[in-house]
Amino acid sequence: MLLARFFKDRRAGVTPLVALVAVPLMGAVGAAVDYSHAATARNAMQNAVDSTSLAMSKDAAKISQAQLSTNADGYFRALFTRTDVEEVSVSSVYSSANGSQVVTTASGTVKPYFVNLLGWSSIPISATATTEWGNKRLRVALALDNTGSMDAAGKMPALKTAAKNLITSLKDASVTDGDVYISIIPFNKDVNVGTTNVDATWLGWSEWEDNNGTCSDTRYKSGGNCTGNGKIWTPKAHSTWTGCVTDRDQNYDVSNTTPSSGGTLFPTEQYSSCPTQMMGLSYDWAALKTKVEAMAPLGGTNQPVGLAWAWQSLTEGAPLNAPPLDSKYKYEKIVILMSDGLNTQDRWYGNGSSVSTSVDNRMDKVCVNAKAAGITIYSIQVNTGGDATSTVMKNCASDSKKFFMLTTADQMITTFDQIGTQLSQLHLSK
Repeated sequence: MLLARFFKDRRAGVTPLVALVAVPLMGAVGAAVDYSHAATARNAMQNAVDSTSLAMSKDAAKISQAQLSTNADGYFRALFTRTDVEEVSVSSVYSSANGSQVVTTASGTVKPYFVNLLGWSSIPISATATTEWGNKRLRVALALDNTGSMDAAGKMPALKTAAKNLITSLKDASVTDGDVYISIIPFNKDVNVGTTNVDATWLGWSEWEDNNGTCSDTRYKSGGNCTGNGKIWTPKAHSTWTGCVTDRDQNYDVSNTTPSSGGTLFPTEQYSSCPTQMMGLSYDWAALKTKVEAMAPLGGTNQPVGLAWAWQSLTEGAPLNAPPLDSKYKYEKIVILMSDGLNTQDRWYGNGSSVSTSVDNRMDKVCVNAKAAGITIYSIQVNTGGDATSTVMKNCASDSKKFFMLTTADQMITTFDQIGTQLSQLHLSK
């Protein structure tokens, strides 16, 4: 009877309504608080799972499934230390079909503050991360300026540190042999392909023989002048060649056309400032670092020849015979071009000291052609001497984020680290 009178009473009508809605209203607020708390815990769990999955990928192919699970559990719990999450379980599973992947999953329960009054004793949370690798492989060519100006402002020591750090970064990203290959192409006006290639069929000797020999009339120093009146030109033996080659005939100089004959061949040259010998694609990490350490600054600047040979190093077939591509994988082909100066000299143009727009024009063509062939180009200009921004280097980069204008030598180290992180970062999907 009392309850009936309560509902019939029209006086102070708001109070009964408040009394009626108070309990569900407080329940809704409490549920929002509890689920916000659970969402925060779940985000923390997801971050820990992401990190665990990445970490486990480093050794997943080398250890047993049981050991992988044990390692994942320990790694995850070291990161995920929330005491408000109970019944935590972690699993990590490795598979290698069509590339490799580690799937890491964690779950647990959060004890609610309010909805337990409504019969919910716990709120379940879970997170999953999949780290995939091996279905995409990297081939990276380092075209590195070894010109005389690299001897100033600490640039050569900084370049060596930067390049070796990059090699380490890519080594760490490689789970199995062949995941990452690197080539080293030191350049100045020429590149050095090595005297062991003296008998290679892709070398051209006509200019070298015309400039390296003796005339029966000692007043003449080239074969072209040592003619007539009984004069005899005797070329030197090819074994005296120091390993340098210069630009191919135009327009083969801006392509990766397979060398066969005539202008497709690489002209040998007895360049007095021949740089350190190049190294084709390899995952011999120690040898790559040794090659970098051997670099020395000398000679003029011909970025096109360095870029062209970097592209050649990524190309199957002669002259450098990049390892064949495996159809099971996707490949990213990268050139990192680093130079501290502007183009001053190539086979045809420039004096080795003044900027040559003609050399820039050759470089523009090789940049366009390489990118059209699917090569991604990073270009790094190290400008410690107040030079203008190199338009041709800026345009050579595959996009604006891949061009770096540096003003100190040490910035090379952080820039190479940044590029290394981008290249070595494993693909993470949730």
